[in-house]
Amino acid sequence: MRKRLKLLIPLLLLAALVLVFFVYTGDYYRADETALAALTSDDAVTVSRTSYGWFFDGPSEDAALVFYPGGKVEETAYAPLLHRLAAEGMDACLVKMPFRLAVFGVNRADDVMRAHACSRWYVGGHSLGGAMAASYAASHGGSLSGLILCAAYPTKALDADLTEISIFGSEDGVLNREKTAAGRAYAPEDFHELVIPGGNHAQFGDYGPQEGDGEASISPERQQGDAVEFILGHVKP
Repeated sequence: MRKRLKLLIPLLLLAALVLVFFVYTGDYYRADETALAALTSDDAVTVSRTSYGWFFDGPSEDAALVFYPGGKVEETAYAPLLHRLAAEGMDACLVKMPFRLAVFGVNRADDVMRAHACSRWYVGGHSLGGAMAASYAASHGGSLSGLILCAAYPTKALDADLTEISIFGSEDGVLNREKTAAGRAYAPEDFHELVIPGGNHAQFGDYGPQEGDGEASISPERQQGDAVEFILGHVKP
């Protein structure tokens, strides 16, 4: 009987941990109607479902961004941002992450870049997704042109030849400002930072308010538009 209990207790603990994990990951931020509408193709951008997520194919023939979504955020919440980016000059590949956590898919950019012919690749993302994209960039700098971070920061040194573009909102209540400042020590020489006045953490996507975030004084459309303009103004020609 005691031997059975000794075997049973670890199994019960494991089952409890698995249950807690699935409850935790099952509670996530969902894309709103604005985001879902941006998954539709138009005259400027062709949107297609792929094995890795979604591809926003605009007029660019040489530059593309692999985008990692924020933690516990439905990936399609970033469709408006990436649709706009593709329409104005940079194709975008939106990656669906296991359990909506980029820590389980840090190297997903490998599959994306094999799926498309592109001469200049950038990786980036929002929040946790941005941090994981930065980790990927730190170990794959030779195959990339740059790193694009929305409310995120690197924790490892980046290749000197990369471009780093860092963007966050002035009202962001989630981003750790001290770690963001510390992350500048890892930046390459070609570093560009934008603080969007009135922007917050959540409005890089369209998934509603985020717990702990500050209140934005501008619309998501304005915040995303400012981000796109800044990105395209600082990517390598």
